[in-house]
Amino acid sequence: MNYTDIEITAESGLELLTNDEIARLSEHSQGGDHELFKKCILAVLNSTQITDELTLYEEQLKYFDVEVLQLNKGVKLKLKNAPSTALVDGAMIQGLKEQVFSVLRDIVFLKQELESNSRIDFNSSNGCTNAIFHILRNAKALKPGVDPNMVVCWGGHAIPEFEYQYTKEVGYRLGLRGLDIITGCGIGAMKGPMKGALIGHSKQRINDGRYIGITEPGIIAAESPNPIVNELIIMPDIEKRLETFVRLGHSFVVFPGGVGTAEEILYILGILLHPDNKDTPFPLIFTGPKESSPYFERIDRFIGDTLGPEAQSKYEIIIDDPVAVSRSVQKGIRAVREYRKSTHDAFHFNWQLQILWDFQEAFVPTHDNMAKLNLSAEQPIHLLAANLRKAFSGIVAGNIKEKGICEVAKHGPYHIKGDIDVMDQLDSLLEAFVSQKRMKLNAESYVPCYKVLKPEGAKEHLPV
Repeated sequence: MNYTDIEITAESGLELLTNDEIARLSEHSQGGDHELFKKCILAVLNSTQITDELTLYEEQLKYFDVEVLQLNKGVKLKLKNAPSTALVDGAMIQGLKEQVFSVLRDIVFLKQELESNSRIDFNSSNGCTNAIFHILRNAKALKPGVDPNMVVCWGGHAIPEFEYQYTKEVGYRLGLRGLDIITGCGIGAMKGPMKGALIGHSKQRINDGRYIGITEPGIIAAESPNPIVNELIIMPDIEKRLETFVRLGHSFVVFPGGVGTAEEILYILGILLHPDNKDTPFPLIFTGPKESSPYFERIDRFIGDTLGPEAQSKYEIIIDDPVAVSRSVQKGIRAVREYRKSTHDAFHFNWQLQILWDFQEAFVPTHDNMAKLNLSAEQPIHLLAANLRKAFSGIVAGNIKEKGICEVAKHGPYHIKGDIDVMDQLDSLLEAFVSQKRMKLNAESYVPCYKVLKPEGAKEHLPV
């Protein structure tokens, strides 16, 4: 790969700053967050590389650097040894340029904004939701007065081609109906719906389609933004990222995936199972091609055996029918619109949904924290869902996040323990993910970063 030096001028809401703001921006970009800033920008510039191996970026980071240039007319970035694949005829690809300045906005500029605003904090439940609103407003992602039309699409990055084509077909059907897409911004089931929707929007002559990618610093290098993302938002951690999906989206479609997708499913089910959210309309659809029906059968069985039939009632499973999925999404969004009108809630941000601190506090997947998770069935089901979500979050970290990979390399696999029935079902589901090659892109050489400690009497599972 070739490298080059380049200077680029501000985008993504940073075009109009005072000289004082630019000076502080330059100061913050060279502080303790400089390495994080570099890593996120490099991940954006490498979005054409299909990999979740961090070694690709580690070598480039030795030579790559970013400098904020202070100019009276605005902000410039000077990139040293940027990958030449991000350029065409010496100019940076426009979409990548916008994403680079989204990184500057969310990693550096936002930090100084939050530090100067004492009313915003991440240390309380209300404060966390308010901070998320502030981040979205700062990114110009909130569009007041627009009818609900945002569809969140979740699913894995390590999926086979036939599943990817199915996600694209569903996205196409959603795009034909004028619906916009939010995903985790990576490849696979995150790129497919956006690509399909782009074609659907084009056929309907919709020129302002929104393809929002929501990520967080720990995962952006492993799931670099795909080139269709035209609104990149980087949240501080996975919990804030998940709440952002839930507050911003109007309907949710889940495609096949691995532990990251299971984490997202458990997160949303835990919220919907809270008694205060019982009557809130929240369209949630699991879908995939007919070849993937065993995946959802396994997921459905896991949910039924751990969280029970109430949790199973919160979603609909549609197999091999993109048109039915898009129509169900439309119907669900109409119900959301009427409910928001009747309760005087905003269309652009779901304020009324009750989200407990257990779902908002950042979970750090150390070996001690993973071992201490309460995975007992003797607790309210929404709290069991919250703790199961944390277990999956730890496995995601051990698979693809730099800190998690280092933790596992240093101390060995995470130990997960709990009630016999819960552990039995968890082990069965994880075995299925491994055998279906859903853990990482390089599935052949996958070594589990976890060990399920089964109490005496638990069943042994063979790969399926």
